[in-house]
Amino acid sequence: MNKLMLATAIVTALSSGSLMAKEWKEVRIGVEGAYPPFSWTEPSGEVKGFDIDIANALCEEMKVKCTLIKQDWDGIIPALLSRKYDAIIATMDITEERKKKVDFTQKYQHIPARFAAKKGTEIKLDKEFMSGKTVAVQRATSMDTYITDNFPNATIKRYGTADEAYLDLKSGRVDYVMADSAAISDGLLKKEGGDAFEFIGPKLTDPKWFGEGAGIAVRKADKDLKEKFNAAILALRANGKYKAINDKYFDFDVYGE
Repeated sequence: MNKLMLATAIVTALSSGSLMAKEWKEVRIGVEGAYPPFSWTEPSGEVKGFDIDIANALCEEMKVKCTLIKQDWDGIIPALLSRKYDAIIATMDITEERKKKVDFTQKYQHIPARFAAKKGTEIKLDKEFMSGKTVAVQRATSMDTYITDNFPNATIKRYGTADEAYLDLKSGRVDYVMADSAAISDGLLKKEGGDAFEFIGPKLTDPKWFGEGAGIAVRKADKDLKEKFNAAILALRANGKYKAINDKYFDFDVYGE
């Protein structure tokens, strides 16, 4: 076979998908470990939470060895692209901006974002009212983008973890904190001293900022892995394992409508 014929054969095989896809006997998953109840880190260093249980259940369903790799949120997408791991399961909203860099599975949960503040605090979601107000968010999240786009005259304080944001709210250094409602509930309202704070304002789900729910991020080239995860998500929903994990952490269906 001459070089031209060989090149043509390779192109044909690639375009038809006849070359063998990766078997995926082992999948490395990036997790955060600092966003309860979705993930947190025990004093022993063990990472636990809803995302962790979902990751393990998905790997069991796919019959692959599951290795969880803890990664700070700020570097979680760059580490995926540099092949530190193969997928991200870390309550990451599926947004158009992120789709430019990575591919996503279908959603595996969808929880509205909320503001929280000291009880009795007023909020109006307009530019004039929010001008000069100080809002705490976790850096590079959908909440960060929402505040940046909608309230340019607000003061945004960005943190590496949600817990740092909650601490500054408790100390009075910020007026509001914004995060997933379930994260605020577990990380702030249900903790010691949390009874001094409450949710304020509406539930926020606009797809422009909060996407279509949280999905599993993979590299764009790994479409076969994405489809394996999609099939496993549907299987967990059908066989009751998703509900069992859901009910361990929440009193409502976090999958959403």
